[in-house]
Amino acid sequence: MFVDEAKIFVKAGDGGNGCVAFRREKYVPRGGPSGGDGGNGGSIFVEANPNDNTLLRYRYNREFRADRGRHGEGSNCTGHSGADMILQVPVGTLVYDEQSGETVADLNKPGQRVLVAHGGRGGRGNQHFAKPWHQAPREHEDGHPGEERQLRFELKLLADVGLVGFPNAGKSTLISVISAARPKIANYPFTTLEPNLGVVNADGIGAASKEGRELGRTFVVADLPGLIEGAHQGAGLGDRFLRHVERTRLLVHLIDTSDANADDPIHAFEVINGELIAFNESLGEKPMIVVATKLDATTDRTRLEALRDFCAKRKLEFHSISAASGEGVRDLVRAIADALDKIPRTEPDSALDLPSSPSENEGQRSQPSREAH
Repeated sequence: MFVDEAKIFVKAGDGGNGCVAFRREKYVPRGGPSGGDGGNGGSIFVEANPNDNTLLRYRYNREFRADRGRHGEGSNCTGHSGADMILQVPVGTLVYDEQSGETVADLNKPGQRVLVAHGGRGGRGNQHFAKPWHQAPREHEDGHPGEERQLRFELKLLADVGLVGFPNAGKSTLISVISAARPKIANYPFTTLEPNLGVVNADGIGAASKEGRELGRTFVVADLPGLIEGAHQGAGLGDRFLRHVERTRLLVHLIDTSDANADDPIHAFEVINGELIAFNESLGEKPMIVVATKLDATTDRTRLEALRDFCAKRKLEFHSISAASGEGVRDLVRAIADALDKIPRTEPDSALDLPSSPSENEGQRSQPSREAH
């Protein structure tokens, strides 16, 4: 099951209480206060795991609590600190604070880790309150509570190319031909109910060398469920999957020009392009390749040529293919690779300035004021 959204509650561990104790040892009269400090509560981190591809683990388990710190003990013994908790999410996950709506982190690199909930600091024992004028203090501090938050995870797949178009335009067939992806393919609308990823080798196996065969240019393609007119208003499957093409560098718009499809291909292009812009204006500015599909089932090529002329006027690269017979597919794949070579990779901005590991957290954790209770 593909899950790309989840809401969870996180609660960092509370700090342990400080201890009130006095040293009692033979031959040591009036040994003085010896109450130890409480341990720090465990913090909660979110980490990008390249081996995960959905947020399914957070669909049913939605509450996470880190260990609390242990209380201080006598003989100046500090309580044991609670263990940190690490929540693993797929690479490309955005973390939002559900209450404020702010972006907590954009985990777009494997192994990237971010702190989302501070553990509470342990309270001080009575040894810290000893003064020359107050040599037997019975004051201590309670542990500070750990931070708690409502978080929302939103997964945006990391792909170089996004396939968009109407249902049954041939997107799933194309990705199954050019990659090892095996999406469901059938002759009815909305066969694809979730995004599919495929890795494409654009140049095939290169010439043999002393080191062995070399791999050519590769890129990742995302096949999205089909869009229809009014998708931004919830029609069909809606536009909830369009977030997965926001990170892509290139869009490939597939249009069915076969005899079995009576729709005007130019109108189809304008409808899908309008849905992209309605979802996010930046999608309308992405580089795009227009592809006429099902060439093997197209005997009357009047509409195909009209679409070609339309793309020429809009200065959009145009290809016509048949994924079933393979006609034009290799040229399209190489054209996509050539276009990607000209488009620079841009790193998504991370919206968080928090420490990325537990060791950094210990040095940068805020220090609340200490007050005796």
